[in-house]
Amino acid sequence: MSDAASDLRAAIEDATPRLRSIDEEQSAVHRAPGKWSPRELIGHLIDSASNNHQRFVRAQFQDDLVFPTYDQDEWVRAQRYADAPWAELVDLWRGFNLQLARVIEAIPADERERPRTRHNLHKIAWRTVPEDEATTLDYFLHDYVGHLRHHLGQL
Repeated sequence: MSDAASDLRAAIEDATPRLRSIDEEQSAVHRAPGKWSPRELIGHLIDSASNNHQRFVRAQFQDDLVFPTYDQDEWVRAQRYADAPWAELVDLWRGFNLQLARVIEAIPADERERPRTRHNLHKIAWRTVPEDEATTLDYFLHDYVGHLRHHLGQL
């Protein structure tokens, strides 16, 4: 089993009770002007799971780590997470990430650890990798979990 999958499962299990303890009213409150509410933040993490699900699966069948980007603010706005029921968002976030843990577990070690010289992790990773530096899918998997934990820490 990949350490990234274990780390992701641990993050899900740690966060789920905390997320479920936030009530509907609290979930709509913005932390500061221009910042996302908990609903929007979990919506962003759902979008991240959605985009990275595609990336993690596709990476196993291609020689590079080059993937489409997306405008996170536009995605949050377009999907109206601010208007969605909090419990539904938490359940979707949890289920999607449990599926991602299964996807990560299924990736063979040689695919996770194979160096890729062509990538766009200088644009799409949370902790970017210079464009001229080789990287691995394993790095990207751990980066996903780090990004998720970072945002969960903001709640």
